Amino acid sequence: MIPRTESCRSEAEEVSVTTDHIRQSIDQAVSFLAEHSEKARYTDRPATAVVEGLRAEVTGQHGESLVSDMPRSVGGGGSAPTPGWFLRAAVAGCDATVIAMRAAAEGIELSTLEVTVTSESDDRGFLGMDDSLPAGPLQARTHVRIGADGVSPDTLRGIVEWAEVHSPVSDALRRAVPTTVDIEIA
Repeated sequence: MIPRTESCRSEAEEVSVTTDHIRQSIDQAVSFLAEHSEKARYTDRPATAVVEGLRAEVTGQHGESLVSDMPRSVGGGGSAPTPGWFLRAAVAGCDATVIAMRAAAEGIELSTLEVTVTSESDDRGFLGMDDSLPAGPLQARTHVRIGADGVSPDTLRGIVEWAEVHSPVSDALRRAVPTTVDIEIA
């Protein structure tokens, strides 16, 4: 695993995140993994959900947390975004981050980067009304708005295309990730 620092920093500890800082950090991570390939594969940190009604509080081992809720129309309280929205947010956030990393690695200072993810779903699959329909989204679309002074559109497209292939969250959705479910009866 690439040596990581905890994400919970105080304002005084904030790192100045510049294109040069990102590029240097990526170079260090690549160099480290080239010398220590055995540390490249690791178990990701778990996320644990506890549900009350249809409101789920998801926590991580280092204090990470988020809350989701289902809409009132299916019995939720509508007090927070749905898990499906968090999925789209994860794709948008991960794609945007990898695009920014790739641009920085190429020494390009982006002036504009906005990633929007939309999807289309049919709730009949989710509600078990029609088993021929998937429970999840039928399709998804990612729209990237990107700009950089003095950088050609082809170069910017290349950055986005590279990032889309290397975005871990998008990759997980495009590929059938082997998944197991362990059930413990309490």
